[in-house]
Amino acid sequence: MGLTQNGTTPGAAFTRAVALVGPAGTGKTSLAEALLFASGAITRQGTVEAGTTVGDASPEARARGGSTEVNLMHFEYLGDSFALIDTPGGAGFAADGLAALQSSDLAVVVIDPAPERAGLAEPFLRQLDDLSVPHVIFINKIEHARAGAVREVVAELQPMSREPLALRQIPIREGEQVTGYVDLALERAYRYRPGKESEQVEIPGALQEREQKGRAQLLESLADFDDALMEALLMDEVPDQQLVLADLAADTQANKLVPVVLGSALSDGGVHRLLKLLRHEVPSPDRAAQRMGLREGGALHVFKVANGGAMGRLALGRVLGARLAEGDELVVGNAPERAGSLFLVQGEKTAKQSTARPGDVVAVAKLENIRPGMMPGLKGARCAEPVAISYPARNAALAITTRDRKDDVKLSTALHRLCEENPALEWQQDEASHETILRGINDDHLAVVIARLQRRFGVAVDSHAPRIAYRESIRKGANQRGRHKKQSGGHGQYGDCVIEIRPLERGAGFLFEDKITGGAIPRQYIPAVEAGVKDAMERGPLGFPVVDVAVTLLDGSFHAVDSSELAFRIAGRMAMAEALAQAAPHLLEPVVRVAVDTPAGTGSKAGSVLSARRGHIVGLSPHPDCLRWERVEAELPESALHGLDAELRSLSQGLASFTAEFDHLAELAGKHADDVVRTQAARLAAA
Repeated sequence: MGLTQNGTTPGAAFTRAVALVGPAGTGKTSLAEALLFASGAITRQGTVEAGTTVGDASPEARARGGSTEVNLMHFEYLGDSFALIDTPGGAGFAADGLAALQSSDLAVVVIDPAPERAGLAEPFLRQLDDLSVPHVIFINKIEHARAGAVREVVAELQPMSREPLALRQIPIREGEQVTGYVDLALERAYRYRPGKESEQVEIPGALQEREQKGRAQLLESLADFDDALMEALLMDEVPDQQLVLADLAADTQANKLVPVVLGSALSDGGVHRLLKLLRHEVPSPDRAAQRMGLREGGALHVFKVANGGAMGRLALGRVLGARLAEGDELVVGNAPERAGSLFLVQGEKTAKQSTARPGDVVAVAKLENIRPGMMPGLKGARCAEPVAISYPARNAALAITTRDRKDDVKLSTALHRLCEENPALEWQQDEASHETILRGINDDHLAVVIARLQRRFGVAVDSHAPRIAYRESIRKGANQRGRHKKQSGGHGQYGDCVIEIRPLERGAGFLFEDKITGGAIPRQYIPAVEAGVKDAMERGPLGFPVVDVAVTLLDGSFHAVDSSELAFRIAGRMAMAEALAQAAPHLLEPVVRVAVDTPAGTGSKAGSVLSARRGHIVGLSPHPDCLRWERVEAELPESALHGLDAELRSLSQGLASFTAEFDHLAELAGKHADDVVRTQAARLAAA
């Protein structure tokens, strides 16, 4: 049964929220489509390949064949109401679903049946553990599983999970084909029927021994949390079926145990069984409210903002603790706002409703000052602020310029709105280069943002790698006089100074010393000399700002009438410019400290990529938090970061990521330095 005319689902007093998470390409959007179809929310099951799914309806997602943002859906099954939150799995887009996970009741971790890809799920399992969100594992695409793969996958996954994994189903194979499964909790066998609910069959004789062994392992896992069940097992008694099912539900809801089930989203295999599992094992929204810090009353946990469209700015969030109605006052701190119209979201479609029940995931209009991550409360509510989401590092950067200068004003407005929608995105106006810099998680992330700039806001931009903040310094000392003398009728201009320059240690910056004696230069003019020296350092002989230089003012002369601050500033600039040219100037490039996190077995390849980009490998070690991952640390020129993300992802099934922080400036010589200086000279000449 789908949504009614006013957007509600009949019969249920509350809605339970289920998030779909997991690596890219495992079939989360296909599973969402299968759940909608099996529950009757849609009459035809679409496919990602054909671009006909309810989720991933944006042009960017369609073009890429994968999720680029969180997708919201609703369905009802046997009288129970569910909100479905389909989160992106790609490294550049997964952050879009992070806040939504916080208030979800349960997550379904969707993975492949290939044991060698099991490690890709580890970051998601760690994330759910950190958020204390109950979860189950759905091994999708079971039709492609080879013999023994399910047991191997579970064995690979168990060390990655803080909670014990409980295999609830085992596959039935006929030759090389998986045709059904045995449910170890129900002690029943089912045969898949494409497009229909599986039919119950006899447990194959060849599987009876394995079924008994698998059931015993399941019961032992449950008995760890139930003394009565443990006693029954020790007495060799057959436990009551209802006790087993009740324990499964209770332990899953309490996040003590992680059931593992299997199926095929494309052929509807195991999807109805998953729906029944959700009915019994997803906790009520009260538990999520408590986990979020809601102690009394009702609140709205806002996890995303959407701008644009006919409805303007919408705050997407989950209603917790009480009903929410249009016009209700929501308070963050001492700033109340009234909720505008409420909408249930089904992919790109919305249905207006007057009220939202506890647990509903809704879009709320007119909440202009509420940002993602906030949890405004209804009047009288007592709630804590949600734990702040830690977003991935923004290591990809592009400098962007509008193709039409008339769009410059529109660009800043559009970027502000896009960053509001996606907290993992940021932009800035670089004061040194005067470039508009867009920063995101990786190249894919920024490519989608640029596409949205044009599609949604009509702003077409060109992009290129941001200018690197090269610097220059000197290798030796030099002395130089700077004299500015000009007579043009009336008062003239006269300034005269002698300076000595010498190199400082790397990172020391700038030092100015005054050693004038006998009043050779009046005290009031000495700051002007220093200002002139700094003027010359803004662009050294090689065309870049100068650093790590000490300047000593030794001598000079003045004219009682013609000297002025301006004249001594010009003299200081002249002396410094000529001294720098004599002091063996050389180029410095910024070097960053890079940490690459990559699946086990790909660390050495990642190291080779870094070395090929002039990187110095500092270490290769197991990841400190994830068992099936490795971390490569290196020092790398900042100029080598551009395009690094794509190269790392190509060797790691799309999963590798990195962080980069400025570490130091290092001398750049040879052909690389010549190329940089030549490019800078051409740019300055064209300016």
